[in-house]
Amino acid sequence: MAVPAARHHEERLIEVQPGIRLWADATGDPDATPLLLVMGANATGIAWPEALVARLAARHWVLRYDHRDTGRSTRAFAERPYPLTQLARDALAVLDGFGVERAHVVGMSLGGTLIQLLLLDAADRLLSATLFSTGALAGDPPLPGEDELSGPSEDVLAMWEHLGESRTREQEIAFNLDHWRALSGAAAGGHFEPDEFRALEERVRAHTGHDEPIAAHALADQSGLARGRELAGVKTPTLVVDAPLDPVFPPPHAEHLARTIPTASRVTIPRMAHALPVAILPDLADAILAHTTAAERAP
Repeated sequence: MAVPAARHHEERLIEVQPGIRLWADATGDPDATPLLLVMGANATGIAWPEALVARLAARHWVLRYDHRDTGRSTRAFAERPYPLTQLARDALAVLDGFGVERAHVVGMSLGGTLIQLLLLDAADRLLSATLFSTGALAGDPPLPGEDELSGPSEDVLAMWEHLGESRTREQEIAFNLDHWRALSGAAAGGHFEPDEFRALEERVRAHTGHDEPIAAHALADQSGLARGRELAGVKTPTLVVDAPLDPVFPPPHAEHLARTIPTASRVTIPRMAHALPVAILPDLADAILAHTTAAERAP
């Protein structure tokens, strides 16, 4: 019987600019094909569930990291503001920090936006891309069908107006649980277990070391993102995971994104929204792994 590959875990602080360091970790066999996880706005890499990381690490060397101004990475937005496009360059710096030339990349929400920028500007670094809970880069002029897409739900927008407000620790956790309830599409039948998301909040706080709200990315310059028409030239194998209950990028955002990228395929995960509850992780992991396997086998 074959001996399974040794599991490896390490953490690093990667300097991406003078005085700016990103926390990152790697799980799995360092000789396996790398896979980089890119989280959404104002979210630490620890928000990627350990169960998902473990399933992906059975086949890949899985890298994840804290965006600047989140988690254990440098927090300096007030003194050194940056555009959101800088966060895409940070993702490449993480690959460089681990000595990775090419990797599969998986992005959620803003992470999906950043990966679209990499598809345009650094395709030679990507083996494949998986995008979910996100929308296509805006077109200038708008892409066909773009004007018909809906924005975030009213209850999510109402919560976003209060993201950066000062609260006690328990008030902040309670606020975030209400936020997760909305992001999970609970009102429409999405998966939401309060204890599960409270555990996530506690895990993020233990990792970050403070209870202060994180809102830097909401303040960052959003210029340079209206490049949707360039997506027609993408050649990288791309998977779009359709989250039908997503209140931030509701249908038909995923269909529109998949139609915009000529190499994209689309798979739907029932009851998936804008969160990563345990209930959807097996289907999500299977979809990602099927895609990365097919990309590696393609001529």
